Amino acid sequence: MTFLKRGVPLGIAFLMGVLMAFQYYVPHEHSKAFLELMTRWDKIIAGFAVFIGAYSLFHLHYTRIKRRAAGWGYSFFVFVGAFVTIAFGLYNGGEAFWHDKKEGTMFDWIYMNIQVPAGATIFSILAFFMASAAYRTFRARTVESTVLLVAAIIVMLGRVPVGALISQYIPVAADWIMGVPNLAAKRGILLGVSLGAIATSIKIIFGVERQYLGGGD
Repeated sequence: MTFLKRGVPLGIAFLMGVLMAFQYYVPHEHSKAFLELMTRWDKIIAGFAVFIGAYSLFHLHYTRIKRRAAGWGYSFFVFVGAFVTIAFGLYNGGEAFWHDKKEGTMFDWIYMNIQVPAGATIFSILAFFMASAAYRTFRARTVESTVLLVAAIIVMLGRVPVGALISQYIPVAADWIMGVPNLAAKRGILLGVSLGAIATSIKIIFGVERQYLGGGD
């Protein structure tokens, strides 16, 4: 029983991980066919994962409502929004019955009149948090924060017409900051993330990382 619960998933992860890694380095038509086959299987598995994710979401919010946890009222709106959206999506293919079909479906109406405004509201709130964080970060208490403050001022002035009116070198300096030190930092972060992903993949392939099996080990 332990072999079925542990050994078989580890064997599948090792076999598929090695095959998927090697198919990128084998210039053969079978490698391309294998990648296309695995891509189709990935879509199928992702489809089932959607149902698992939906069950997990509903179970979490149902538990919060049942226990009257803090903020359980918001969990109630999760169910209302989910069921209304599903009902609108299933009804007659989602076609809006109160206006011309050329204007879109009921699902489109929900997205454009609820989802989009709600997303814009959230992002507008995030703008104030970003401004507050920038104020705390840009206070020149150390050499590093002073350099960050000066660079931020140059970049902000270089992106607006006022900067060019002050000096023609400000936009040039802003472009240099964005194209040299900023790009170098971004590449360093991407390299670190890539190496971390490779290390995690190797650990999963060779069975060192087993959290996906459950049980916390």
